Amino acid sequence: MSGVIFQAAALLLGYPDENLLARLDLIEEASAEAGAAQRFAPVLAHLRSMPIMELQSWHVQEFDLSRRHALHLTYWTDGDTRRRGEVLASIKQTYRDSGLVVDLDGELPDYLPMVLEFAATGSPRLGIGILNAYRASLELLRIGLTEDKLPMQGSSPPCVTRWAARRRRPAPRYAT
Repeated sequence: MSGVIFQAAALLLGYPDENLLARLDLIEEASAEAGAAQRFAPVLAHLRSMPIMELQSWHVQEFDLSRRHALHLTYWTDGDTRRRGEVLASIKQTYRDSGLVVDLDGELPDYLPMVLEFAATGSPRLGIGILNAYRASLELLRIGLTEDKLPMQGSSPPCVTRWAARRRRPAPRYAT
């Protein structure tokens, strides 16, 4: 059940493209079966509300250019410091240790949609460990999304931290 929620959140928080828009009905159906339809309804409605170019522009403005909605977990805890580089390398090593080949596709390894997908389909224990290690980052993101009344507020940290808390796992060895 939590894998479905993590996967839905990963997809809905990612950069919107034609592939995502084509999967909205499937995401909606799966989240309803997992009991999370109400949490994802605002973001699904948002993604259906405007043309793809406007969605992409909105996403860049809110998530790439706004520090209040940064989707990189270590940004919140380490900023742009040397320590952050070490922590990113540790997260990347966690992906390697899972035995899976994780395609970062140009993203940093702490990118929330990537961590959520890893928790959903890769290694739930290690993925949830990363989420638990960065619960403070998730909470700060949740606060920013909620205060700014963004439609993603129900599809990210509140949902994720509840599921991660229910499935408490030991944090990976790199945990801060």
